[in-house]
Amino acid sequence: MLKKHSPIYVLGTGLSHNGSAVLLKDGKVCVGIEKERITRKKHDGGNDNDAIRYCLEAEGINLADVAVVVQCANFEIPAKDFYRGERIFKDQPTTLISISHHLAHAYSAVGTSPFNECVVMVIDGCGSPLDQFIELQPNQTSIIADDVIKMSAMQCEKDSFYHFKNGILQHVWKDFSTMATQDGLLSLPTTEHSIGGFYAAVSQYVFGDMNDVGKLMGLAPFGKDGVHTTEAFYFENDRLFVHEGWKSNFKNPSKGYNYFKAHFQEYADVAKWAQVQIEQAVIRTFSQRLKQFPSQFICYSGGVALNAVANSKLVARFPNHHFHFEPAAGDNGLALGCAYYGWLEYLQKEKVPHDGSTCFGREYTPHEIDDAIAKFPSLLCRKTNSEATLIEECAEHLAEGKTLAWFQSGSEFGPRALGRRSILAHPGIDGLKEHINRNIKFREDFRPFAPSIPKEEVSKYFENGLESPYMILVDRTKKEHLHHLKNVTHADGSARTQTVNSSWNSRYAKLLTAFGEKGGIPILLNTSLNRKGTPMVETPFDALQLFEETALDILVIDHYIITKPHE
Repeated sequence: MLKKHSPIYVLGTGLSHNGSAVLLKDGKVCVGIEKERITRKKHDGGNDNDAIRYCLEAEGINLADVAVVVQCANFEIPAKDFYRGERIFKDQPTTLISISHHLAHAYSAVGTSPFNECVVMVIDGCGSPLDQFIELQPNQTSIIADDVIKMSAMQCEKDSFYHFKNGILQHVWKDFSTMATQDGLLSLPTTEHSIGGFYAAVSQYVFGDMNDVGKLMGLAPFGKDGVHTTEAFYFENDRLFVHEGWKSNFKNPSKGYNYFKAHFQEYADVAKWAQVQIEQAVIRTFSQRLKQFPSQFICYSGGVALNAVANSKLVARFPNHHFHFEPAAGDNGLALGCAYYGWLEYLQKEKVPHDGSTCFGREYTPHEIDDAIAKFPSLLCRKTNSEATLIEECAEHLAEGKTLAWFQSGSEFGPRALGRRSILAHPGIDGLKEHINRNIKFREDFRPFAPSIPKEEVSKYFENGLESPYMILVDRTKKEHLHHLKNVTHADGSARTQTVNSSWNSRYAKLLTAFGEKGGIPILLNTSLNRKGTPMVETPFDALQLFEETALDILVIDHYIITKPHE
C-alpha cells in the first residue's frame, strides 16, 4: 500500500503596514489574509499573530506542520519571539527565514504570473535599507547603484529589476536613495528620489494622508492640462532622481475636506500634473531597464504598480510585450512573495502554475452564517433553494435599480473587490453613482466606480478591449455606450475595468450574464464592500453590520437573501 503524501506547507508573513499572511500547500496558495480584514483597522500591520492564526485555522494545521516560515519587514527584521508584542512563534522550533522588501515584492509577482521566464520590475516609495539588504544578500552587492548623496544617511531601495528563469530569481539592477528629511511641508517617511515617495507626498498635500494615492489617481481626470509645468523627475546615468525644486510651487496644503472642496479645481490640477509626471517616470524607467535587459515577458509589483492609469500607458507603450501586474502589488502582497520565496528558493521546489485567482480567504459554513444572522433579528432573511434562483432574483433586483451587497465564498486578497466582497449596482441608472458614494460608501463624490464585464464581452463596450481581471488597467468606454455606462465611466471617459473569468469567479460571471439578459448590458457597477476608512468586510457578521448601517437595499450571503423591514 502506498504511503499517503504529507503536504508541504510554507508560511509567508509581512510585517510592514498592510500586514498579511499567506500559506502555500505544495506550492499553491491555499489561504491568505490581510491583517486589516481581521482587526478592522485600515492598513494594520506589525505583529502578525492574527493573520497567521487565521491561515493555520483555515487549513486545520499547526505551526509544527509548516516546513518553513519566511518573513519581511521594512526597516527591521523582527526577532522570532517578539515584534510589537509576543509572537506566535514563541517557544516554537520554527525555521524562520528573513528576506528583503523588494525581493518579497518580486517573488509575489513571479509566483502568481503565468511566466516561467521573465523580468520583474519593483517600484515603490521605500524598500529595505542598504545595510539590511547587504546583510540578507551579501553576495549580490556589486550591482547596487549607490546614492552618492549623504552617504552617511539611511538609504533604502526605490526601484529594482530582476530576471527569473528556471525557478531562480536574480536582481540585475537595484537602486537606493537616501531617506527624505522630516522637516518640511512635503517630507514623508519615504526615499527622496522614488516615484512612490513623490506620489505619496502629493497625496499628503492634497488630502492630508500619504496613503490616499489611489484617490489622487481618481481626482486627476478633473484637472486641467498645462496649469503646472515643472518637471518632477530627471535621469542621470540611467538612474531616476526627483527635482527638489518641485515643492516650491505648492504652498497651500489641504486643511480638511471642506477646504479641499472649496479649492477643488486647484487640487485637481495638482493631481493631474502629478499623475502625468508619474506616467512619464514609470515609462522612462521601464524603457531604460528593458533597453539594458530585454524581455517580452514582464512582471510588475510594488506600490506604484497599483496605478492603473500608468499601467495602461505601459501596455500601450510596449504593445509587443506581455505584462503581469501583481494584484496585491502594495505591502499587503509581501507575505505572498515571502511564501513563494520559501517554496522556490529555500526549498528549491518547481514553480506550480497559478490559476489566476486572488481569492485566498477562508469560506464560512452555513452554521457560521446562521449564527451571524441571528445577531441581527430586525433583518429579514430567507434562503434560496438553488443557485439559478439566487442568480435570477439578484439580476432582477439589480435591473430595477437596487443596490446589492454580494458576499460569496473566500474573500479577495489585495485592494480590489472582484466579486466576492462587492457592492453591485446598475451601471446606467441616473443618480445611483451619487447615491452609493453619499449614502453607502460615505466618501467623496468625485470617486469613480469600476465596471465588471465578462472577459469575452470587453471589446464590444470598451475601446482597447484590455483583459484586466484585477481592476489594475484603465480602458475607455466606447462613445455609443456612454449613456448606458455613466455610473462606471470617469470624467475623462476612462473606466477601470474588471474582466471576469468564469474559471475562478463562476457565480459572479453567471450573475453578469443574467443581468445582461434583464438589463440589456452584461456589465455591473462593482465597488468594495466597505465604507470610507474601513477595510473590506471579511466575515458574515462584518457584512451584516455594514448592511444595517448603510442605505444598501439587499445583502446576499451565499444563498441567503437579506433585506430590511419596510418603514
